[in-house]
Amino acid sequence: MGHDGTSELAAALRDLKGRTGHSFETLATRTGISRSALHRYCSGKSVPAVFGTVERFAKRCGADRDELVELHRLWALATESSGPPAPESRPESRPERRPGPVTTAPPAAVPAASPAAAPVPSWSRQPPVRILAALRPSVRQWPRLLAGVLATAVAGAVLIAGVRGAAEAADDERLLLSDACPDTIGQGQQGECVREVQRLIAGAGGRTAADGRFVGDTRRAVLAFQTLAEVRPNGVVDRATKQALYEGGVSLATWDRDRITDHIRKVFAEDPEAAVRTAECRSLLDPHYVLSHPDASRTWGVFQISEERLRKMGATPADALDPEWNIEAAHRLWGGKDSGRWPRCLVSLEPGPRSGDG
Repeated sequence: MGHDGTSELAAALRDLKGRTGHSFETLATRTGISRSALHRYCSGKSVPAVFGTVERFAKRCGADRDELVELHRLWALATESSGPPAPESRPESRPERRPGPVTTAPPAAVPAASPAAAPVPSWSRQPPVRILAALRPSVRQWPRLLAGVLATAVAGAVLIAGVRGAAEAADDERLLLSDACPDTIGQGQQGECVREVQRLIAGAGGRTAADGRFVGDTRRAVLAFQTLAEVRPNGVVDRATKQALYEGGVSLATWDRDRITDHIRKVFAEDPEAAVRTAECRSLLDPHYVLSHPDASRTWGVFQISEERLRKMGATPADALDPEWNIEAAHRLWGGKDSGRWPRCLVSLEPGPRSGDG
């Protein structure tokens, strides 16, 4: 399949509608979603703001649990690809300095001459020829002094040029910092510069396709990297992010699915399978899953803990990207409660009817 989440989601919704043989009017009556909205979703002209709308439509069309999980993945990609790109970092503007009125200081008062004549220096009484003769040795030293100044200036210029040349050569070896790449790289871009970002992310242990396309999975990996590197997490690869990628020191290596599910079952002993299904639907069991929402908020990690909850817990997004912390925090939030009261992915707790079931 392609990388356009909106078109993929629309195609999946059209396929579900085609199974029923019902018109948009009939499905609108049965789902409580307007006919025009259903038509926009199925044609790819817009994306539902919340996944519950997709789930209601899909269940009415007989989608099974696996299909609902896949629809959630497509919806997450579509909401990111259809949203506005993150703003680029721009230097702060500084107020223009305007020259003030020019004032002229009044001339200093000339003190009155003293009645007594000031003593005359002895050298002023010498004939001009003798004065020039006394100055002649200093004048002869001027060429040597001038040559020394010029030599120092030339040496400084050579040193500066050498440092600048070394810095430019280092940047040339780093593709993202060269003139071949734009200042910022973000959603929807493609090419060798994006492939370099993906290569560096993979080198840090991240999970993203090296296909040269900046789409949902690459943006989520960039957000995770920025968060762990303590760079502003804006989802675009700006200069600070480029430098952090090349400097290294940030590890995106994390738990695999088996280790995650084992730990979820261990922590959520009350209802382990429901907890695993919840995490699978919310994050596809990806510890670095970051989902951006229409209100500009984000949810983080295995159980997609919201930024508001993180603040109340005195935690950070970087904490939420740690799978062990995330799972145990989710248990503190919801463990021991009836699983029906957990924050659900709507499709996770009760398997939906299989395709073709009545």
